[in-house]
Amino acid sequence: MSLQCTAPGCIRFFRRTEDVSRHIKAKHPSYWAVTPPPSLRESSPPSTSLPDPTFSRWAASESSQPTPEQPTPERPTFKIFHPHLTGEYYTGDKCDKDGQPIPPGKAPDPRPVPDNPWSPFEGEVEFRVADLLYREVEMSQGKTDKLFDLWTLSLQKHNDIGPFANHDAMHEAIDSIHLGSAPWRCFQTVVEDNLPENAPEWKTTEYQVWYRDPDTVVTNMLDNPDFADGFDVCPYIELKRSDGTRKWSDVMSGNYSWQQATKIYENDPSTKGAMLVPIILGSDKTTVSVATGNTEYYPLYLSIGNVHNNIRRAHRNAVIPIGFLAIPKSDRKYDNDPDFRRFKKKLYHASITAILQSLKPAMSTPVVRRCPDGYYRRVMYDLAAYIADYPEQVYLAGTVQDWCPKCTAPRNNLDAAAGPRSREHTEALLEEFAGDGRILWDNYGIDDGVLPFTHNFPRADIHVMLTSDLLHQVIKGTFKDHLVEWVYDYLVITHGDAQGNVIMDDIDRRLAATPAFPGLRRFPHGRRFKQWTGDDSKALMKIYLAAVASYLPDEMMECLRAFLDFCYLTRRQDIDEQTLSSINLALRRFHHYRTIFIQTGVRDDFSLPRQHSLVHYHENIILFGAPGGLCSSITESRHITAVKRPWRRSRRYEALSQMLLVNQRLDKLAALTVDFVDRGLLPITHRPPMEVDPFDIERDDEGPSDGEWLLGKVTLAKTRNRSFPRYLTEIAEVINFGNLEYLTRRFLYEYLNDTLAGDLELDDLPHITSKIDIFNSAVAEFYAPSDIAGIRGMRRERIRCTNSWQGAHRKDCVFVVLDKDKPGLKGMDVVRTMLLFSFKYEGTTYPCALVQWYKRYGRSPDSKTGMWIFRREQAYSVIHLDTILRLAHLLPVFGARPLPHKFDYRYSLDCFSSVYVNQYADHHAHEIIF
Repeated sequence: MSLQCTAPGCIRFFRRTEDVSRHIKAKHPSYWAVTPPPSLRESSPPSTSLPDPTFSRWAASESSQPTPEQPTPERPTFKIFHPHLTGEYYTGDKCDKDGQPIPPGKAPDPRPVPDNPWSPFEGEVEFRVADLLYREVEMSQGKTDKLFDLWTLSLQKHNDIGPFANHDAMHEAIDSIHLGSAPWRCFQTVVEDNLPENAPEWKTTEYQVWYRDPDTVVTNMLDNPDFADGFDVCPYIELKRSDGTRKWSDVMSGNYSWQQATKIYENDPSTKGAMLVPIILGSDKTTVSVATGNTEYYPLYLSIGNVHNNIRRAHRNAVIPIGFLAIPKSDRKYDNDPDFRRFKKKLYHASITAILQSLKPAMSTPVVRRCPDGYYRRVMYDLAAYIADYPEQVYLAGTVQDWCPKCTAPRNNLDAAAGPRSREHTEALLEEFAGDGRILWDNYGIDDGVLPFTHNFPRADIHVMLTSDLLHQVIKGTFKDHLVEWVYDYLVITHGDAQGNVIMDDIDRRLAATPAFPGLRRFPHGRRFKQWTGDDSKALMKIYLAAVASYLPDEMMECLRAFLDFCYLTRRQDIDEQTLSSINLALRRFHHYRTIFIQTGVRDDFSLPRQHSLVHYHENIILFGAPGGLCSSITESRHITAVKRPWRRSRRYEALSQMLLVNQRLDKLAALTVDFVDRGLLPITHRPPMEVDPFDIERDDEGPSDGEWLLGKVTLAKTRNRSFPRYLTEIAEVINFGNLEYLTRRFLYEYLNDTLAGDLELDDLPHITSKIDIFNSAVAEFYAPSDIAGIRGMRRERIRCTNSWQGAHRKDCVFVVLDKDKPGLKGMDVVRTMLLFSFKYEGTTYPCALVQWYKRYGRSPDSKTGMWIFRREQAYSVIHLDTILRLAHLLPVFGARPLPHKFDYRYSLDCFSSVYVNQYADHHAHEIIF
């Protein structure tokens, strides 16, 4: 088949659609801007197959279906939807609860409403009390009874009683909630027959596995109206309307969902119009108490790919525990016993297979389920992705430790060229070398005694399902466990033990001298603490370059910079082709510059599985969308609400059954809350709270926001500082800044006249007679979906400007937008807030800030750290809060001199006139600073 260029007057012919697109972009740019390439036009030949997705610009290029979402000037992108498993867009896709098609345009049947709208509670008070005490406060049963006794006692004079007689009555009301119900069940393993009398205990033990029916859990998840604004019913491919390049974000935007939908339709054309529901699983051991003997639990979680990544990361009951796997124990003599390890793996896969059995029928035949928008649809389940760290991936894939579970690269040279692992490839090897496990183990990294659970389900391939794990592969693995440790080894090798330790002590002091920033975990003693968490590694990553810059050679700094760029780029919520190209470039730079560690004798090779996994990120992004939506940080943070908090609420004895009951009740309360909000009985602010990463420091200073979408907004705190006087001249004396009145009146003149004040004298400027309100802080809200954000991608952080904060003053720095049409720092400057205040003039309130300016040093970022350097100036002005975008994190330029002992981080911005603008403070900063 040959394709002709469609530009007027052009007669060039091509064999591939990519060549046509490239030709049009180069030779007919004006035509490209208004006309989609031929591969995206309605006249293309019908097909649902995908080409090799190595860079897959036109991953959906052969679809004959027009896009239901037409590009408009308001939409910078448009979507091409799967032509067969559409779920919504064509006649007959929506149905009633019996699976019968409904007329196009018919509204969904309303959800049934009980006679008592607050049922099973008597009224709003009873529900709110139960929700407050059981979910929010987690009050103990004894204290709950005391509260109800006092409540009843206070109402006796009115001949009335409290909302509940005791905690049992409250629990009974919660247990009677039907919404979100998914009861826990248990099955028990069977001991093998004909075991010898001296068989080890782990072979003769009957193990209990607790689980929920996953089909019921998915049904509840699909029927959650809280997901209506963040739910995809059809695989799609998103393209920029400006140049036709592709963008990946949520799971349904990846090639995997499209490919699986195509397989389902080609296998059974009667599934046309059904909705694909990609099943996402995750598991990981967690320890709830070291003090009581390393009490461990092994939760198995479930989510669905239709839910957008930001909702899954915020949980919203989009990640549900569906099982607690058994953990066989043994004597120390069996710790390295291959039979015991194989027994644990077989039990693991058999348990997951048994738990997921109720999903299997709907993998072949559609079932009818109600969706968040209220419509019923025929749905098809598919095992799509599995979230796990490397040890868990080895278990899941049935591979050998130190081998890659996704490709066949040999364990002693993981950088070698290798092909992908697949279910078919593994089955062929098992058949070819049946009975010769040593060949499989040594040459292919396959444990022939373990058959992955995916072999029991249609279309599932565990090697493809394993997703990228930013937390363990990038943050904890490559950065903290590899690069940071290698830097220390380099310093010791280069300078000797004594001097190396002196340098490390100075680096620790520099880390401790980092200025405060919302959500940033501090290192008061540097890196010298034993128990590292993922949050510690993230915090260190944000401030590490500035601390080590003067001690490392340029090549090593280039290596660190390249890796940090790779990390922050892959963590973005939306990844387009340009970002994907930047990811590949950063990885190539990292691989090129990391050889410095071999040259300096720190390393002999780089055959490290977690570091090797970085080469698979390109493929995984194309298959599953942005890696941040399928990262083990999601399941690890879910451990807190699903395992650790319920364990703390238990009596510690046979705690699991109590923990399961707590989980069940919490799910019911969350589902009922969503229903009340959907019916308008509760305001939207009463939606279930989002789960965020467990930052215990400055929680009030940052976090997700459920506010409406906007690019950015800064508002002053609700309460003024009452210790300040109320007029400009008096305030100027208190803060020892005589120009405050002149700068404020100058600001007002320029704001009212939209022109510079020039050399105008004070008498020529507007006179401000109103009282002045001084504030200690302001709150910035901005769109930052790549960070911990609300369901609309909004995030908040507090800007502090106070003379009393932890025993010192705190004057935060912010970005000021000077020209919104210029990208990055070209359109912004950095200032330090010296005073936050507001005044009125002719009935209008003006929120302002007195700021000190920083001046950009150099025309490009610092060659060693890649960060812009600014220098503090003795220049001040008053600006409107509308010009502030958000906080800016500044790091001192430490130079070559060691930092004094006991240096106080609270004075870093006062002591250092030259600072780095930290683009690694968070992912939003990395996106806007360039």
